Amino acid sequence: MTYEPVYTRTPRNAFIPSPVFVGIVAVFAVSGWMTWSGFGNVRIDVFLFIVTGWLVSLCLHEYAHAVVGYFSGDKSVADRGYLRLNPLKYTSPLLSIVLPVVVVILGGIGLPGGAVWVDHRYIRSRLKDSLISAAGPLTNVILAVVVAFPFLIGLGPQLVEAGNGQFSVAGDRSHLEFWCALAALAFLQVTASVLNLLPIPGLDGGSILAPWMSPAYQRAWNLFAPYGFILLFLALWQTKLGQWFFDVVFWLSEKIGLSEVLIQTGLQLMRFWSS
Repeated sequence: MTYEPVYTRTPRNAFIPSPVFVGIVAVFAVSGWMTWSGFGNVRIDVFLFIVTGWLVSLCLHEYAHAVVGYFSGDKSVADRGYLRLNPLKYTSPLLSIVLPVVVVILGGIGLPGGAVWVDHRYIRSRLKDSLISAAGPLTNVILAVVVAFPFLIGLGPQLVEAGNGQFSVAGDRSHLEFWCALAALAFLQVTASVLNLLPIPGLDGGSILAPWMSPAYQRAWNLFAPYGFILLFLALWQTKLGQWFFDVVFWLSEKIGLSEVLIQTGLQLMRFWSS
């Protein structure tokens, strides 16, 4: 059986960023300047900078899924507004935006959210199907490298060990809160990259593999997909898997120039309500 696309015309403004996304970017830029300059309560500045930066990355992650789906054959994503970077257009704003932000605030981990809906009837090859799923986590990988680039080239603060596992900043301490917040934001991209690439039903990593399975295995895989996310969440917080996961993530973060001390300090500053 073949299907003819229902949507034949792409809306004229399909690729124009939505006012919602522009507003998030504006708050991200302003809070970044406030954190850099130490304007007002710097902990609130850091909170706004990290949360809005994470929101921008969530929008770009879902946009990557949608734009690859569009050019792979599903033009309906344009009609649904997915190409305008509007988080309110996602299939589940609660799973795509609210839950990941809450987990970032409380747990300091870039938990993947619900994805945009791509009509796979219009995707004519398994490779394109896998690329649609891979586009999101690959976006997080790119963002992790981009955000960490200042640290890679030595622009961030230099830490020296002061004994007893303590570290101090060598030289200029100006803008230290900004660098801690930036390190924490890059770290969230690393966690999101690793999580999204895990071959688990319901996550992007599982969806990358699914097109290459037999129909029987795909049905079984899809049956477990709604529970994969929940089981992963419980495993990270209730078993040793969480410790192993963070060991891997901090090791990868170190490879792109990030310091665990700066990351942890940035996450602590973000929680402005705590001492």
